[in-house]
Amino acid sequence: MKKIVILLLLFVVPIVSAQQAKKIIVEYSEFFNVDQDEVPDAVLLYGNVRVSHDGVLMYCNKAYWFQKENYIKAFGDVRMIQGDTITLTSTYAEYNGENKQAYASGNVIMTSPSSTLRSEVVNFDRNSQQAFYRTGGTINDKENVLVSQAGTYIVERKMYQFRNAVTITNPKYVIKTNHLDYYENVGHAYLFGPSTITSDENFIYTEKGFYDTKRNFSHFVKNSYIKYNNRLIEGDSLYYDRNREFASATRNVKVTDSINKSVVKGHYGEVYRLKDSLMMTHRAVAMTLVENDTLYIHGKKLIVTGKPEDRVVRAFPNVRFYKTDMSGKCDSLHSSEKVGITKLIGRPVMWNYDNQMTGDVMHLISNKETEKLDSLKVLNNTFIASKDTIGTGYNQVKGQNLFGKFRDNKLYEVDVVKNTEVIYYMRNDEQELIGINKSACSSINMILDGNQIETITFFTQVDGDIYPETELPENARKLRGFIWRGDERIQSKDDIFPEEENVYDLKMKKETEEEKKKEDTPLEVRKETLEVDDKKKSS
Repeated sequence: MKKIVILLLLFVVPIVSAQQAKKIIVEYSEFFNVDQDEVPDAVLLYGNVRVSHDGVLMYCNKAYWFQKENYIKAFGDVRMIQGDTITLTSTYAEYNGENKQAYASGNVIMTSPSSTLRSEVVNFDRNSQQAFYRTGGTINDKENVLVSQAGTYIVERKMYQFRNAVTITNPKYVIKTNHLDYYENVGHAYLFGPSTITSDENFIYTEKGFYDTKRNFSHFVKNSYIKYNNRLIEGDSLYYDRNREFASATRNVKVTDSINKSVVKGHYGEVYRLKDSLMMTHRAVAMTLVENDTLYIHGKKLIVTGKPEDRVVRAFPNVRFYKTDMSGKCDSLHSSEKVGITKLIGRPVMWNYDNQMTGDVMHLISNKETEKLDSLKVLNNTFIASKDTIGTGYNQVKGQNLFGKFRDNKLYEVDVVKNTEVIYYMRNDEQELIGINKSACSSINMILDGNQIETITFFTQVDGDIYPETELPENARKLRGFIWRGDERIQSKDDIFPEEENVYDLKMKKETEEEKKKEDTPLEVRKETLEVDDKKKSS
């Protein structure tokens, strides 16, 4: 034993002098030997070997130390420690003191302050402070388990770059992608390329995005969507908060409801899954399939709430709607799926074919089983009017309230009650004007065929006459309060949008096209991702 100690002491002197040249230093070994037959040009170290090099300590059971090459091979229970940043354990390792390159293989475990990597082979470049693997690896931190075929760990950033078959498993979701950058300190994940996030609540797809795995919120910006059981949310930019089950989308937003056969579009939308609510604005439009036709509803703001069987749609202000056989305007709209009533509130006007109807409030009532329009109520200051088929006059019916019935979405019977007045242009089969009927009574019943009144029946206290055209002055051919609003009529689905919203829509589409022209690169790293270490140092 004394001989061993003496040899060690003799050996320490040149090692210390070489330290300035950053040579590998053997700090301790229970036994060493030189055997040119077994390992030429190497010193064999055995038993609790400890060596160091420029801030790195290495422990092992056995080592081959090549002094001239400044190189060491370590065997058995190998540990390589770099301060408080990296610890590598393995069954075998190599370290080059000249270029500061380390290689570890066999049950490799690399630990950093916030995570643990397990792989078969890990290379560590101390110059760039990067560790990488290509043989598959598993990383564990407090929240997640990350698996990938290849990866790089950048010590300074405390960041993993994962490539090929990447999976993050969290108790609440699973992320799969082929390109992911993960900052372990903050749990921030940056996705690039086709990626999915699957959970019990929803399924998310994106080709570029950010996910905060600790605080459970995310941001996606390319070909992204969120799919619930019955809703699909799409948009150029999607924000999602898993804690609140809240999603918002910006630019070219589309929310599809598969159960209610409806689509809501706009340039900004919000969805609360737990509240079953949707809000859409910025050229918002709700499109609902009605039989073989589509009903389009626009309002500056659209709100949809309630379970699928109890949906409530609200739109306000400046509401406009269109269907091939019906269109209208009002200040606000309230539609209930459960009771089948759509209320038009605030100076409403509706056109069914060429018939114009106005009043203080309108109710459209649907048959919940057939989903067809069943009836109509117009309450207070009711007017129904249409242009005379040939002349310049207007057929008009005025009363307190109006009750109409639909057949195949066409208004075919109308009852106008209380303080009823009529002006009607009567024509024969050759469409020659017979006279102008101007009457007043308690109530009126009309049977319609599209734009034509087939029959009109007056009830109780009828007072009026049929006037030749020359005997009824122009100023007497309009009932008090009548306003023809034909210039406001919605003629197509594009007419439901005000001009300023069309301008905004063009601006958004232009921005989308400009984005598509840009080079496709990963998301820029967020400020809060990079500031974490600085904040910790300051505190």
